[in-house]
Amino acid sequence: MRKKKKVRTGPKGNWKMDGDTLRKLETAFAYGATVGEACYFADIVPDTYYRWKKQNPELSEKFTRLLQRPILAARKSVVDALPHDPELALKFLERKKKDEFSPRTEHTGADGEGFAIVIDKPKKV
Repeated sequence: MRKKKKVRTGPKGNWKMDGDTLRKLETAFAYGATVGEACYFADIVPDTYYRWKKQNPELSEKFTRLLQRPILAARKSVVDALPHDPELALKFLERKKKDEFSPRTEHTGADGEGFAIVIDKPKKV
């Protein structure tokens, strides 16, 4: 009679990276998911993710690049909308060119230093 192969369960149960789990992680990171969200989606624990990442540095680089995808898509969307939305264009400039377009004014002393506040104590009579 053959012995049944023991299946590991728990945090260290998923030792090997398979194609399906990797694809799920890639998909989650491409949508800007956190590590916790990506692990949940891929049905692995974060310890497994970090172990894989440590064993495969190229994987870490790939996930980092994938996290940039939604940011780039959002940036493209904003830039594409600028010619059609003057309010959005102004908000964009306020954030990108603060020195020129920011509605806030800063109060500083000479050479950009802060003002020194001097409080006179009342004299005793």
